[in-house]
Formats: sequence, structure tokens, C-alpha cells
Amino acid sequence: MTAVRQRKGIKATEVPEECLFHEKNWKRNGKILAGGKLWKKLSLIIGGIIGISLGILTSVYVATLHENDLWFSNIKEVEREISFRTECGLYYSYYKQMLQAPSIQLGLHGLIFDNKTESMRTINILERMNVYQEVFLSILYRVSHMKKFLEPIYFYIYTLFSLQAIYVAALYVTSWLLSGTWLSGVLAAFWYITNRIDTTRVEFTIPLRENWALPFFAVQTAAVTFLFRSHLQPTHERLTLLAVFISTFLFCLAWQFNQFILLIQALVLFTLDCLDLLPRGKVTWIYIIQVASLLLVCFLQFFNSMIVGSLFVSFNMSILLARKLQNNLKTGGLFSRLGKIFLHVLLVLSLTFLVNNFIKKVLNLESDEHIFKFLKAKFGFGATRDFDANLYLCEEAFGLLPFNTFTRLSDTLVFYAYIFVLFIMVITAAVVAFQNLSGSVNVKSTDKLQKCIMLLKPGVAYNLVHTILFGLLALSTMRMKYLWTSHICVFAAFGLCSSDLWGLILRFVHLYTPQRVSVIRYLTPILILLYLCYKFWPGVMAELSELREFYDPDTVELMNWIKSNTPKKAVIAGSMQLLAGVKLCTGRILTNHPHYEDKSLRERTKQVYQMYAKRSPEEVHRILRSFGTDFVILEDSICYERRHTRGCRLRDLLDIANGHTMDGPGENDPDLKQSPYPRFCEEIKRNLPSYTMYFAKVFQNKTFHVYKLAKHKKTT
Repeated sequence: MTAVRQRKGIKATEVPEECLFHEKNWKRNGKILAGGKLWKKLSLIIGGIIGISLGILTSVYVATLHENDLWFSNIKEVEREISFRTECGLYYSYYKQMLQAPSIQLGLHGLIFDNKTESMRTINILERMNVYQEVFLSILYRVSHMKKFLEPIYFYIYTLFSLQAIYVAALYVTSWLLSGTWLSGVLAAFWYITNRIDTTRVEFTIPLRENWALPFFAVQTAAVTFLFRSHLQPTHERLTLLAVFISTFLFCLAWQFNQFILLIQALVLFTLDCLDLLPRGKVTWIYIIQVASLLLVCFLQFFNSMIVGSLFVSFNMSILLARKLQNNLKTGGLFSRLGKIFLHVLLVLSLTFLVNNFIKKVLNLESDEHIFKFLKAKFGFGATRDFDANLYLCEEAFGLLPFNTFTRLSDTLVFYAYIFVLFIMVITAAVVAFQNLSGSVNVKSTDKLQKCIMLLKPGVAYNLVHTILFGLLALSTMRMKYLWTSHICVFAAFGLCSSDLWGLILRFVHLYTPQRVSVIRYLTPILILLYLCYKFWPGVMAELSELREFYDPDTVELMNWIKSNTPKKAVIAGSMQLLAGVKLCTGRILTNHPHYEDKSLRERTKQVYQMYAKRSPEEVHRILRSFGTDFVILEDSICYERRHTRGCRLRDLLDIANGHTMDGPGENDPDLKQSPYPRFCEEIKRNLPSYTMYFAKVFQNKTFHVYKLAKHKKTT
């Protein structure tokens, strides 16, 4: 086990004149004063410098935490590599493999024709996994001669920590664009840092795909927000579209979950377009950019069929097709438009279902079926005994968002601010959407109602629905919370610094004056920043001064033994998580690994895991030898697992899938039967002849047991 120890009525998209008091200060007879221009330029420069500085400070902060937690600079290379747990180690191994190759060309050839990641099979790593970032970094490290100044592993982790600077800068810019003041960006960045536990996990899962992807997604969100500003010059609009395309492409290239995130973003755009809250032409461009980016990634991944058969591609194609079939959605009265929208949504969903099923049947796709089984079981559409679906259901990361997340977010006041802003914005959006759909722009209404309408600009509307849909995703699946929590910081900071929001509130209570709005929008974030500094500065300093050390002697001993006592072409079986480290640290051939997006690999993993089920030694030996296995690693932490409750332990999932009753006190389904064999991982340790004739123990420590498989059945 790993441990740490002490080291020692107005149209919604228009802005009423009376609410632009901050612009009137700089206007006289329609001309902007020279002093106003100078102040805007000075504010832009100061805000830019502060945003870049906060990004860099965040990058240094997480890098320091990583060093202090592991004493990374002092531990051995094998310990550094072991610290990249589960799939993180698998991804980093390809960076290491590229650097160890005699040339870039041979390195790429080794990835395209890889026969070490899955035994007895040659797979294309570039097609199967999102590892182009490792390829790019390895090439950059080679050609830049960085080896003279920096070790490969440091070049890798410093790149990831540098992306955090881009991430925070993008959040800063988004909040600034929404509110009109860079003070909002400062507050968003401070909230991101003080809520680090819930906004990022980069310091302890460095190579994880989301740590590569989320900074680019934040940049894309900032670019989309800017794109929806009114009166953009054609040149600025084209440059912004280019920024949206580049950031979307890099995001898609970096993360295998890209299609699901883009699907939610497409739903955001679709919802707002139906409610007439976004300019239709710009929405169309974003749809096209999304599809083009993902298809370009599909091309780079050697026409990965899972991308082509994704719901996202079918959904976007259906939207564009439905638009051609129904081009009069924005005419008529309220009930007429609601009816048209209902038919439009029905048409889009029907087309999506038909197109997606057609593509999957033509391409014979089954790679993502485990996801739909998981979702079906998760949302109560029937229990399942499917091993893969249950494996996801029992993982905490794929469960509901824990309630203590909101407690931590409330400690920094960000959650309270977020709910306050969200409540006002949702009501405002409902009013504006009703006005748009009812065609009441020119209908007489009370002066109070007109002034209470929140000038719901397209960028604000987009971020509102964005935060709602990604919030629902986070609530249902904890692993996706990092897409939402960072945006909570942005959205809450925007609202507290928004002159529009405070103007609306003060008008509602009959206290509106431009001066009061100005005082509140600046004083509120300043007071919160002072509170955050007062409450969290001592904790941050204590955290930075706490020194720990990586300590996992059992795994280090195992890796060293494998490197010294097994052939270089030996095939090793074990748990997915452990085998990723085996590949990285030893370079041996694996039977299975944690990248779980391939159907044949999922079936293979289930078969390999029979060593933790109630199976005979002959059957386990036959299964493992069918994959060419030479050595098998058994882990006590899995065989005697206590982390999960009964029914969610790995051995329980295998028993249920095999039709066997589970161990321990508790109920079993009536159709489950007692296995005629004891649990293999327990019984093999008794060294009975029926086991030793197939498996010979060659290594053991407190955590791991390694057995060598007999090549052929021995005779007695």
C-alpha cells in the first residue's frame, strides 16, 4: 500500500441606455474622451499583467505542493514513476518509450505497431488512446536538446504545471469578459486556488488526460464568450473563431471523453438557440467548428470508429439538417413558437437516434456499450449483473457528488455567491426567454418590468446554461466535477462584479443610483478577497511548509524484482492499475491495462480477473496461458478487499457475473449458486499440489505475490 510519511421587453441581447452609466462617464456628445481611452488601455494592461501573474503563481503553487508531498527531487527514478498511479503511468510510459527509441521515426513506428501493451496482439496506440501530447513533448524534448538542462520527467511535469497557468488565466479572462472588470477575474482566480481540492487534482494525478484537456476547454469557453459579444469587427470575429477552433481541437485531441463534453456544450447552444438567446449565425459556426475539430482528431487517430459513432457527431449533424427542414422557428406567437420548438426538438432527437444507430450498424460499433449499460443502471432503469457496468457503478469517482463538496465550497463563500447569482440569472433568463418567444418586444409593459429585465447578453446566457448543465453532470458523476467547480468560481465572481446584476437588484428595491452600483460592484469583491486572504493565507503557508516523502517500499521492491528476474519479453498478468506501473517501470508485456474503452480489452480484463474469482487452478491457468501469461501478480488489497462494501468488492462483482454467491454475511439473489471451487487468490497460498503443478511462487512481500505459470500441464 502507498503511504506518505513525514520527511523530516427590451430585446434580450440589447442594452438599455440607462444601464450603461459607466460608459456615460466617458462620453460627451457621442465622442469618447481621451482620458477614457487612456484609462481603458491602462486598465487593460494592468488587468492583463495581474491575470498572467495569477496564472504563474498558481502553476508554481501546485508544483511546490507536488514536490513537498513526494520529495520528488530526492526520490529514485523508479519511485517517481510509481507515483504516476493507474492510467497516469500508462500514458507516461509512451512518453518514456518515445524518448528511449533510437529515432523519432522508430518511436512512432513502435506506437503504431505496439505489441507490448496487450499480449499476443498488435495495436495502434495513436488510434486507441489520446497520447499525441506525449508524442509532441517527446519530440520537443529531443529537438530542443533539453536533456542538457532538464531531466525528461521534469520536462513533462513542468509542462503540465505550466498548463495550469493557462487554465487560471482563461478563467480570469472569462469572468472579466462577463463582468467588464478584471477585479472579477482576480476573485475567480482566488476562489479557484482556495478551493483547490475541488477544482483540480493536477498535483497528484499529473498525466491524467483531463489535466491536459481542461485548460484548453477553459480557453475555448473564454473565446466563445468573447465571440458572443455584439458589434465585433469582422477581423476580430474571424480571429475569435480561429481561437475557438484551435482550443476545441486541442481539447478533443487530449481527452477520450471529448465527445461527451462537446455533446453537453452542443446541448447548451441548442437550448439557447431555441429560446432565441444567441445569434444564430455564430451558433452555426460553433457547431461546425465542434464537428470539424472532432473529425480532425478522428483522422489523426487513424479513423477511430468510436468518434464517428459518437452521439455528439449524430446530434450536431441532426441539428444542422433539422435547421434546413425547419427554418421558420422564430415566427408566430407564444404558443405557435412553443409548438414549433417542440416539433424541432422531437425532430432533432429522432434524427440523432436514427443517424447514430445507422452509423453503429454500418461500422459494427460496440466500444461504448459499457457506458450506456452504466448509465442505464445508474439512473435506475434496471439492475445489471454486467461486470463492466458494475465496475463503474462501484467506483466512487463515478458516483454522486458527495455533500461535503458543498461544505468546502461554502467555506470560501463561493457556493453562497454562486447560488445567489444563479438564482437571479435564472429568473432573468426565464423572463427574457418568455419575452422573446411571445414576441413581446413591442408590447406595452410596465416601466418597472422593463427596467428589471437583466440585459441578458449572449455571453452571459451561454455561461448560465453552461454552468447549469455541467452542474447536473457533476452532481451525477463526481469525476466530472472539475468541469463545474472551476466554472462556479467564474460565474460567482462575474455576478458579484456585474453592474447589470446590482443595478437590477437596486432598481427592484428602489435604491438605484449609478454611484451605488459602482460602489457595491467593487466593494463586494474586495471585501471577499480580504476575507479569503485572512482565513486561508495561514493555511496555504502551512501547506507549503509541510514536507513529506513518497513511501511505497513494497511496490518498489516488486518493480525491481521484475526488472532483475524476468525476461524482457515476459508477459505479466495482474490488476489494470498495477500493470500500468509495470509497463512504465519495467517495460514488460501486459495482458491488460486501465484504458478501458475497447470491448475486446474489457472482455480480456474480465477473464484475467478470474484469478480473484472462485475458479479451479486448471481453469485460471488455461485462461492466463491463452493470453501468453508467464507471471501473474496477486494483490492482497484486492483478494481481501475492505475498501468497498459487500456487493462492490471486485471479488463480489466477479462472483455475481459468474453466477456465484458472494462471501460474507448478507443476502444473495436466489438464482446465484455456490461455486464448487474456493477463491483462487486465497487457496493458491496454501501451496496444495493441485495449484503448485500450475503455479510456482517466485516472489512475495507484504502486499504482492508473484507466481510463474507452468508452460504445460505437469503430470504426476
